[in-house]
Amino acid sequence: MIALPRLYAIADASCFADTVALIAYTKEVIAGGVTLLQYRNKVGNAREMLEQARELRRHAGSRVKLIMNDRADLCLAADFDGVHLGQDDLSPEGARRVIGDKLWLGVSTHNPEQVGQADTTSADYLAIGPVFSTTSKARPDPVIGLEGVRKARSLTRKALVAIGGITRSNCRSVIEAGADTVAVISDLLLEPGKSAEAFFRVLR
Repeated sequence: MIALPRLYAIADASCFADTVALIAYTKEVIAGGVTLLQYRNKVGNAREMLEQARELRRHAGSRVKLIMNDRADLCLAADFDGVHLGQDDLSPEGARRVIGDKLWLGVSTHNPEQVGQADTTSADYLAIGPVFSTTSKARPDPVIGLEGVRKARSLTRKALVAIGGITRSNCRSVIEAGADTVAVISDLLLEPGKSAEAFFRVLR
């Protein structure tokens, strides 16, 4: 099982006015202690995504693992450290053929059946959620609550990432329910560096 840091920051391009703002956010969360960051861009074309991803790689340095959302091909092209797949993306086996054995592969799951299926793949970690209600997705899956995290933990020995509506005020309960890591978008946007530091204090 891979070892994940307690906090998994997600930089969603739709939250930033431009690449400059995205990079500024990235620098701040890294200064706040983040060592695992996912780049998510659901609206940009491949060229835009690759340009932003390469800028992220340039500024993140070697200590930070960068994960590309959805696109195994862009993960390789931008020299990222792994790819994260949704249920409607390329299959884990297909992605693994693209990225090889050394890069990380994550898979999103939303219910026990999907956790069970993903557990049989070569994924290095599984994400489960949304744990709480979230505004970061236009059409979110049903909220699973802490009980959903506990159920997912009972179904896999892979590293487990919880996502969806997680804040500094509720993150501890998510870890106690069995998640190894919490993935956060919204609660890192305001004062990213200080917010990241606050998460790490709570998650110590």
